[in-house]
Amino acid sequence: MKKVLITGAAGFIGHHLAKLLAQSDFHVVGIDNLNNYYAPALKLARLKDLGINTSEFVDNKSYHGQIDFIKTDLRDAEQLKELFRIFRFDYVVNLAAQAGVRYSLENPQSYIDNNITGFLNILEACRAYPVEHLLYASSSSVYGLSEEIPFSVHAHTDHPIAMYAASKKANEMMAHSYAHLFGIPSTGLRFFTVYGPWGRPDMALHIFTKAMVEEKPIEVYNHGDMSRDFTYVADIVESIKRLLPKAPQKNNPVFNAKKPDPAISSAPYQIFNIGNNSPVALMDFIHAIEKSLGKKANINFKDIQPGDVPRTYADVQSLFDYINYKPATPIKVGVQAFVDKYLELKGRY
Repeated sequence: MKKVLITGAAGFIGHHLAKLLAQSDFHVVGIDNLNNYYAPALKLARLKDLGINTSEFVDNKSYHGQIDFIKTDLRDAEQLKELFRIFRFDYVVNLAAQAGVRYSLENPQSYIDNNITGFLNILEACRAYPVEHLLYASSSSVYGLSEEIPFSVHAHTDHPIAMYAASKKANEMMAHSYAHLFGIPSTGLRFFTVYGPWGRPDMALHIFTKAMVEEKPIEVYNHGDMSRDFTYVADIVESIKRLLPKAPQKNNPVFNAKKPDPAISSAPYQIFNIGNNSPVALMDFIHAIEKSLGKKANINFKDIQPGDVPRTYADVQSLFDYINYKPATPIKVGVQAFVDKYLELKGRY
């Protein structure tokens, strides 16, 4: 049974990935610091959904065989290395991060501490106790000022417009350095607006749904002229599962050092977009929520916020070719699944 470390296992994507991999006969070890960026009660509820009873914690640990959970922080380099020494992981999926583009305007230091220092500690642990494959969360935010649509992993990403995006770009460069120097096989995953059941309360889908249920107005930026490549969480975690055994190899014969492709390298390193490859207008997204709830939204239109980009659109052909899988869940299906779970959990988190 392959052992997989999932950082951020109590988070939105981490919870879904842990469940999928445990059902697919992986031994999952999840870690999370359960911080209060949003309600820790929601994170504890996700752990409970995984069969982890946090009331039974002993020294912040809970062992259940198929999924083990340890409360710890990526910034604790020594404890992280000790976990690598004990479990000898085959795969690592780093999903823990300080999220949020807008929050990065208020607290940029958190992005240095969590996203850069924390990721450095992951790389150092992989260096000390080698793994078959390190996968890590990047973001569509790295495309920044680029208007070359659809966004391609083969394009350069040198113009991030928020600290969150800059920290994710830094992760990609750090991973490449460690792949080159120490042979750590790594794959960066540029997520495009992930949504679905158990989603974070700071995400638009949760904010809009909550306001509409409570018959309060919603704020829609750039006067509604926005679109996103919304990607359903089940498509995301299925893609990650398929990527786990497909680590990049060194000395990729396609790589040309005279005309370097940012998505690959002579080191065991690669980057993929994970998106739906079908951008949806924000107003159409809101209409899908209205239909699922049977309610009309009361909309206040606003100017675009600093750090936001008007539209995202993922070119996912290289990922599709690599794993023979292309995210394709229709928006109405994904929104309905979120709304159903939201109404089930309403008022609790």
